[in-house]
Amino acid sequence: MKTVASSPSTECQRLLERFLDALWVERGLSSATLSAYRSDLRGLAVWLARRAVSLQHAGRDELLDYLAERVAHGVRARTSARLVSSMRRFYQYLVREGLRPDDPSSRIDAPQLGRPLPGSLTEQEAERLLEAPDVDSELGLRDRAMLELLYATGLRVSELVGLAITGINLLQGVIRVTGKGGKERIVPLGEEAQHWLERYLDETRPALLKGRQCAAVFVTRRGGAMSRQAFWYLIRRYAQAIHITAPLSPHTLRHAFATHLLNHGADLRVLQMLLGHSDLSTTQIYTHVATKRLQALHARHHPRG
Repeated sequence: MKTVASSPSTECQRLLERFLDALWVERGLSSATLSAYRSDLRGLAVWLARRAVSLQHAGRDELLDYLAERVAHGVRARTSARLVSSMRRFYQYLVREGLRPDDPSSRIDAPQLGRPLPGSLTEQEAERLLEAPDVDSELGLRDRAMLELLYATGLRVSELVGLAITGINLLQGVIRVTGKGGKERIVPLGEEAQHWLERYLDETRPALLKGRQCAAVFVTRRGGAMSRQAFWYLIRRYAQAIHITAPLSPHTLRHAFATHLLNHGADLRVLQMLLGHSDLSTTQIYTHVATKRLQALHARHHPRG
């Protein structure tokens, strides 16, 4: 009776590690991304080994069978798309290294993924969230300034906590932000955000620092910069306190900023610049959010809605 291997051979595992090393050298991918490639391809290798087929010599039919079996077990389209990408990278590497003559994944299409619409808040919910902190306390005043600034400017949370004192120009009412890829942009504050930011800088920040130095605008009691995770925890805590049940993400107020601007007639190109998007197509997703709201308003108020 023929024994079928239940795990990849040592040779297969060495080949997989060579491929991952090459990816790291050529593309500088993160350890998390490399780990995802390893997991995807090892899962495929195990499945193939049970059928006495090596990862290196698998054909298109085997790859399709594997994908079909995973879909039948309820694997999501996004996960399948990532797996197809892992296959392509691996087999392109084998072809490039002369380890096989063809790429069996070249004619396998990844599932189409619809871009998810960003979660947001209504204007009333945003207003309640901004008013949630107790501004009579030092930390409450700091939190109010952070929430107001986030909602008024549409900054990414990482940009908010990374905002430097040198990036603030209160005379002109703008801030200088360093976004993705090290790109700088100038963003207007708005009167309300500027008011709370000035109060925080005058009343709270010196008390929190107690003479210590910190380049970041927003600081903790220990005198260090606020972290992204800590601020996200604050948003969730305030949302729970005022019973906001809408799904929240670290970028909830950024999404609310964009959606509410569009609802009030903002130009898409202006929104692109304010958000720091390099491609207009990234900004256009917010038009779908605004359109859905307009459709809901039409259905609710038009006599033939």
